[in-house]
Amino acid sequence: MDLSLVIPCCNEVDNVPKMARELFPVVEALARARAVEVIFVDDGSTDGTWAALMEAFGGRSGPSVWVRIERHSVNRGLGAALRTGFAAARGEVIITTDSDGTYRFSEIPALLARLTPDVDVVTASPYHPQGGVAGVPAYRLILSRGSSAIYRLLVDRTVHTYTALFRAYRRRVIEAVPFESDGFLAGTELLVKAMLKGFRVAEYPAVLHVRTAGTSKAKLMRTVRAHLRFQAKVLLYRLGLTPETRPSRAMGGQR
Repeated sequence: MDLSLVIPCCNEVDNVPKMARELFPVVEALARARAVEVIFVDDGSTDGTWAALMEAFGGRSGPSVWVRIERHSVNRGLGAALRTGFAAARGEVIITTDSDGTYRFSEIPALLARLTPDVDVVTASPYHPQGGVAGVPAYRLILSRGSSAIYRLLVDRTVHTYTALFRAYRRRVIEAVPFESDGFLAGTELLVKAMLKGFRVAEYPAVLHVRTAGTSKAKLMRTVRAHLRFQAKVLLYRLGLTPETRPSRAMGGQR
């Protein structure tokens, strides 16, 4: 398997037609040159997402495209859904993306193009000088922008966005970097720990679009507290005040 797409879903029944309409043409185009699998993880949805996924994608596997639909019986959080998807993924490159298409599915090939041989992770970056935000309410950006600004100070100033889910990882990163969060901190935790281990990160300047169907599942204050706790741990680590062993690879190399 060359490429795996991991797509967490929680109460996203209204976005299943969008994925069928906009995601799968991209998957089929990618599959002309490589073997591709798509892994949906239904994280305890109660609105019919599982049935909609099965109806739309249950029979979509073909010669170069495989579809798997994993299911949590109860909602366990974004981080848990990612771990389930990663455990099922067989690709040498693993892409994660939002089910609501707030980062356009059509940009997956451009994201992949940034995964050059000297890069381990490519992350979407709306806060890059060449990125942008389209129609997203300001209050929805406070956490993301503020958290990313703090991580830039703590980890690497050259990376502008730490909170995007839309990413491409080499398999070795997923295998080497465990993350503990079950919630929305998970993607940030994975990226930061990968960088602290010396894995090389490139940004893909992207436009973050407003959600057009369904509602966000992020709980603002809960996520803020999770980021603050994690930022405190990163600060203590950077100051050498925590007992963890030093990263096995030298810091640096991000770009």
